[in-house]
Amino acid sequence: MDQDENNERDGLQLGIFMPNCSATYHISSYKPEPDDWTFASNKRIALAAEKAGFNFLFPVSRWRGFGGATNYMGYSQETMTWAAALLAVTQTIRVYSTVHVPVFHPLVAAKMGATLDHISQGRWGINIVSGWNAHDFDMMGVELLPHQERYARTADFISILKGLWTAEPGTFNYDSPWYRITDGYVMPQPVQKPHPPIVNAGSSADARDVVARLCDWIFLSPPSIEATREMTTDIRERARAYQRTVLSAGCPFVLWRETEKEAEEEKRRIIDAADDVALENWARGLGLESGSFDNYTKEMFVIGGGALPIVGTAEQVAEKLARLYTLGLDGVLLIFLSFYDDTVRFGKEIVPLLKQMDVVKSMDAY
Repeated sequence: MDQDENNERDGLQLGIFMPNCSATYHISSYKPEPDDWTFASNKRIALAAEKAGFNFLFPVSRWRGFGGATNYMGYSQETMTWAAALLAVTQTIRVYSTVHVPVFHPLVAAKMGATLDHISQGRWGINIVSGWNAHDFDMMGVELLPHQERYARTADFISILKGLWTAEPGTFNYDSPWYRITDGYVMPQPVQKPHPPIVNAGSSADARDVVARLCDWIFLSPPSIEATREMTTDIRERARAYQRTVLSAGCPFVLWRETEKEAEEEKRRIIDAADDVALENWARGLGLESGSFDNYTKEMFVIGGGALPIVGTAEQVAEKLARLYTLGLDGVLLIFLSFYDDTVRFGKEIVPLLKQMDVVKSMDAY
């Protein structure tokens, strides 16, 4: 992506990958705020993010944890109800829910989502997860489909959401191997037109095709900064084949201190306190059920569950985020070590630098 193309873009959208689950996101016992998963903490972070000019908040959906000394993600807030509560206490920031296709019926998800969009006057979005972790679903008696069928069902799920949100209520019908909708009716329909933004994070060819055809954003996991270009180019070209535009978001773990040495030392503290049992359980699930993180090292898992480490001084962090923007990312879901404190610091210390670089151009919710 060249400089002229950058000039035509809307600027880097700033989001936070919220700690709505315990011990997130570094798989380590080194965590300055061990109870930041609570709603009281999430509300405080959300209000700070809104004040600092962030555009959106994004949760992870988990039904049980991964064990270990940290009980990694053992406590979690369900994301439809979590979003409802945060949307009710914020004014401008967008809040997403993460929905597992094997658990939710699309008509129920459409009704809940339309309600959330109504509550917020158009500030809600949905992240669709096809389902990869059998550990979550075994306790429900839900069997995961083979990979190709999984994304075929996800495509149907999204098509039904869109149909219920846009068709004349009571007229939408859909028939597939997984769903049958007869005279589908959702009222009120969403405030956002044609519908709230839809996100998917799959990385396989099947998943990227679904995103290109049906989604508004893709959530990418580049193994390095420079690997970003290939991934954003691929999804942009796939979407163009369907005469569509899909925006790309990445997930960096951002850590900055007065000096690069101090930042690296803090990163080392996280790695040295790795929860090896939880890490093994997490990685085993990914290795068996997902191809999203095949190139990731143990350190990247420990630091942020596979997030891309962006470490250094404030200036170095801003420069690296600017590079991600140049390489095609339209948004970032930031992971912090101390979510509240770092949200406030990011707004004061890094957002001004990004504005000076003309990377952040608008602070309105996207």
